[in-house]
Amino acid sequence: MATPSDNRVFLIAGAAAVLIVAVSLALWFGRGPAPTTAPPASQGGLTVDVADAPALESTRELRCFVAGRFVGMATLAQCAERNGLATDALDVGIDETGALAAAPTASLAPPPVEPSALIDQEPMPDLPPVTDAGQPVAAAGESCLRHVGGDWRAVSSSMSLSACVQALYSGTCVRPGDALYGRWGNTTLRLVPGRVERSENNADFRTLVEQDRRCNLGPIN
Repeated sequence: MATPSDNRVFLIAGAAAVLIVAVSLALWFGRGPAPTTAPPASQGGLTVDVADAPALESTRELRCFVAGRFVGMATLAQCAERNGLATDALDVGIDETGALAAAPTASLAPPPVEPSALIDQEPMPDLPPVTDAGQPVAAAGESCLRHVGGDWRAVSSSMSLSACVQALYSGTCVRPGDALYGRWGNTTLRLVPGRVERSENNADFRTLVEQDRRCNLGPIN
């Protein structure tokens, strides 16, 4: 015959079993329907709908720049042909007039006027030091200038080309369509996305040194 204490044990065990079943049923019915599609994170990243993105009409005319000079209105294809480039090699942006323009990289920022044209009188050149034999010593480098805020500012009166380029552009990057200008002697320097260029006539530029994505410059030969 079961004692009262045995009955209490059975009652407590039964109540616990009923509670566990009730909680399990509540959790099961509260889950809701299973999702029919995989979560975005499982699809390899964010998916962006670009169906409504604006497209540049092929017949629309823009201000066309060639070698930093405005040459008139043209379609994107016509402007690319004038520059001798593929259409996708042009940058499209807003020029200083606020109008839509197309140009090769950095041509939206044309070269500034050379330093000699910004002053009324040429400064007296520094005389090179003279040895005991009376022969002048060759200069160690050329003057290095930075173009900032519409003015030329001296970085050094005598620098090698490599040192000047590093002083002007090391650790600095520009966005497509922008350019930073400098001077080394009579050579114009220009930082554009991915490289530093040089020009002896302030118009025709060629690559001097490449720049990586971290804005570091390669060696200058």
